[in-house]
Amino acid sequence: MAEEAKGILVVGGGISGITAAVEAAEVGYEVTLIEKNPYLGGRVAQLNKYFPKLCPPNCGLEINFRRIKNNPRIKFYTLAEVENISGKEGDFDVIVKLNPRYVNHNCTACNACVEACPIERPNDFNFGMDKTRSIYLPHEFAFPLRYVIDERYCTKEKCSKCLQACAYNAIDLNMKAQSLSLKVGSIVWATGWSPYEATKIDNLGFGKYPNVITNMMMERLASFNGPTKGKILRPSDGKEVSRVAFVQCAGSRDENHLPYCSYICCLASMKQASYVREQYPQAEVSIFYIDIRTPGRYERVYSKAQKDEKIKFIKGKVAKIEEDPATKDLTVTAEDTLTGKKIYEKVELVVLATGMAPSTKEWRLPANISYDTDGFITPNKGIGGMYAAGCALKPLDVYSSVQEGTAAALKAIQSLVRR
Repeated sequence: MAEEAKGILVVGGGISGITAAVEAAEVGYEVTLIEKNPYLGGRVAQLNKYFPKLCPPNCGLEINFRRIKNNPRIKFYTLAEVENISGKEGDFDVIVKLNPRYVNHNCTACNACVEACPIERPNDFNFGMDKTRSIYLPHEFAFPLRYVIDERYCTKEKCSKCLQACAYNAIDLNMKAQSLSLKVGSIVWATGWSPYEATKIDNLGFGKYPNVITNMMMERLASFNGPTKGKILRPSDGKEVSRVAFVQCAGSRDENHLPYCSYICCLASMKQASYVREQYPQAEVSIFYIDIRTPGRYERVYSKAQKDEKIKFIKGKVAKIEEDPATKDLTVTAEDTLTGKKIYEKVELVVLATGMAPSTKEWRLPANISYDTDGFITPNKGIGGMYAAGCALKPLDVYSSVQEGTAAALKAIQSLVRR
């Protein structure tokens, strides 16, 4: 077999994909890492803090970015997606589409282009809770630290103000999509997850009431580089909050939505309850749950929350959420299954603990891959030489995703050695 076929392709630049890439490269293998977003880091980059150490995401990501920058065996491409795969284990031919960024390597992230741009776009990094210009930096710690143009909103030659403002010839409005041909020996699918679409849960009011948000939106509100610079304010009027409800299993463990437990939601809500309590010492938090699940070492998180007199756990599935049109306050209706009483909890903000849906649920990979009924990749099925990592396999926390990324790297290396 030709030597150039002895490389590994990693699809997905989140924490599990990054881990797989650096672990394989650091033992001597050539790795190509591709990511569909304009930056690496995946969902972890959107968190305020993550378990087990409750670190900010730039803590762990920055170390890995340095490992990528310092390792000549890793090539990475953002705004990239696999179009076609052919061949067999040890000898895959892969066609990757490189979508145009409209900003080249001359970019110094000086921000002059943003100051000149007159067009706004919803900021998808912050789940639409604020806006950026149509040319933007994905976030403050973006890797690569380079601006990008959203072609859905930019009028390009009809405006060209960013082009005129750039002193470094970094903007190319005529940039076109390119095709990249790769020959690799094994492939790691680290395609990650998406928050379940909460608008599908019609009784909980998401998309209808502005003060009903998701758990990932709460992470962005609590982040210092989020839409409110880390201040937890309710979206309808920007007011501070004193009464917050968390609704567990919002769509999860429900045959009409996600029939499985998403593993991290209980932990995420207790973590976010601590965000509220740290900012607002007098705030009261209610957590509506079916069962509290805090596996392994995380039991201490539950114990800590139970000891907080301002955090109340209510065992009962929420029936509906209604809004007072005058105040935008919300009433959460549920039955307390421990007392048998119906509860009407009045709060100012509701956070839905929406589950983790695999990206492959809606978008199937262009390869002979097997999936379970929920869209997760099924290991040890399909064509040899392809391996899944992280939340492409099942719902996982960050720590476990790193472990799965390492395991996938080992399997990909073993595949090459076998050939």
